[in-house]
Amino acid sequence: MQNLKDDRKPFAETNGLYEKIKDIVHPERVLLNEPMSNHTSFKIGGPAAMLIEIADSSELIRLLPLLKDTNVQYFIMGNGSNLLVSDNGYKGIVIKLADYLTNVTIDKHEITAEAGILLSTLSKIIAKESLIGFEFASGIPGTVGGAIAMNAGAYDGEMKNCVKSVKVLTQNGEILDLTNEEMNFGYRTSDIKKYDYIVLETTFAFEKGDPKEISEKTKDFTERRTSKQPLTLPSAGSMFKRPVGYFAGKLIDDSGLRGVRIGDAQISEKHCGFVVNRGNATCREVQDLIRMVQKIVKDNYGVMLETEVKYLGG
Repeated sequence: MQNLKDDRKPFAETNGLYEKIKDIVHPERVLLNEPMSNHTSFKIGGPAAMLIEIADSSELIRLLPLLKDTNVQYFIMGNGSNLLVSDNGYKGIVIKLADYLTNVTIDKHEITAEAGILLSTLSKIIAKESLIGFEFASGIPGTVGGAIAMNAGAYDGEMKNCVKSVKVLTQNGEILDLTNEEMNFGYRTSDIKKYDYIVLETTFAFEKGDPKEISEKTKDFTERRTSKQPLTLPSAGSMFKRPVGYFAGKLIDDSGLRGVRIGDAQISEKHCGFVVNRGNATCREVQDLIRMVQKIVKDNYGVMLETEVKYLGG
């Protein structure tokens, strides 16, 4: 599990930081002691000391230097679809990009989308333009920003196959326009993660396609997901990366772990690659279940399963 440790200071209502933040972001979008269970697809997580909902990229560009100058802990999130938050919460500031950074512009065969738009929403816009090549993303949970950072993919499709360029904000406040090649996309990774860039917007390039073919392909992918994945229960999507030469779900299933649970955290009975929340699962229960699965699979097959989910808090 990618542990997002942070050596910066916890947030405290001192030195006027709270008031300075409210000079940049409307007070209605600055939430104190906000339960992260309300903002993650896992429905798990204690309170963030502060959660800020960003309305546009200019707010983020103004906010980042302030947080860096005060050396306060902060974390940038999309819509929390790949995030497991500690039961104790997060002592810093969570900056949420989903819900507001959702603008899309269309220029013939190119689509430029802000980081906060959901992939499911963007895929419908692209399909409506009869552009082919984004059908694979129609059912992937999460936002464009998160998908670009991890080069999300499904059904033999990946973000890198349709990205033309990405506009990012560096930790030093510089705005860069990176080409597809400069992104150095790999399996579930990119230079976004390597350099801790923040995705502002992405330009995609497509070709015109047959609307009927696009619709049929999207429908096929949707039917495959709904029939095989536990979409009715809270989860963080596919929990484990695909090990070279294997499938994580099969290794888990062959180890006799289908349906195994610790508290309300359970290996999905529908797809063993998913850990689901049966109701009131805690972060600790999910972590214990992950460690148990990793140990048993390693003992049985000599394969160490790596998680895709990010862990926040302590």
